[in-house]
Amino acid sequence: MALNKPVNGPLQIDADGWCPQAQQLRSPNCDARGAGSVIDVLVIHNISLPPQQYGGPYIAQLFTNTLDFDADPYFDQLRALRVSSHFVIRRDGSLQQFVSTLQRAWHAGLSQLGDRSRCNDFSIGIELEGCDVEPFSDRQYACLCQLSHALHQVHPLYAVTGHQHIAPGRKTDPGPCFDWSRYHAQWSAGVPGDAATALPLFVTVEQKTQP
Repeated sequence: MALNKPVNGPLQIDADGWCPQAQQLRSPNCDARGAGSVIDVLVIHNISLPPQQYGGPYIAQLFTNTLDFDADPYFDQLRALRVSSHFVIRRDGSLQQFVSTLQRAWHAGLSQLGDRSRCNDFSIGIELEGCDVEPFSDRQYACLCQLSHALHQVHPLYAVTGHQHIAPGRKTDPGPCFDWSRYHAQWSAGVPGDAATALPLFVTVEQKTQP
């Protein structure tokens, strides 16, 4: 599967919740958000299939229910999964979108942020192609910051957090190799003037999961 070119310019999110600059690969693993849901949290993940192998079509195939489970022994354990994320940022900085931001992607699972559980209901999931033990690429950080800025323009984001922080003990991503300080600094640098003070809160303190 051919990938988009790395993102070099500003990104936009249209009225239907799609990014025109992204490669759009629509996932069936989504549903409607509850009436009155406010989309106000970004959740950062990592994913690689097979683990620590990059550049293949398997992430997209998993999210679109087209994965050949016999293509690699690791895939056998994924047969029952029906998962997705709104966005995937590949190692080369290219951007794929699987679910409209207006819909609920199945990315967080059992999760809790503060006093709110079921984080899928109110969050947008962004997967970085990677793992817990290798640094992410410069192009990934650049794309992530541009995407975060675009999402912040159309959704009232109040917090950014990691999957590990809303599902501690169950999930470890984006992991210790994700540089939260760098992400925050690069995002702030792309926001003009005093508007940088209105950036979402970066919530990286582990929260207690729902029993």
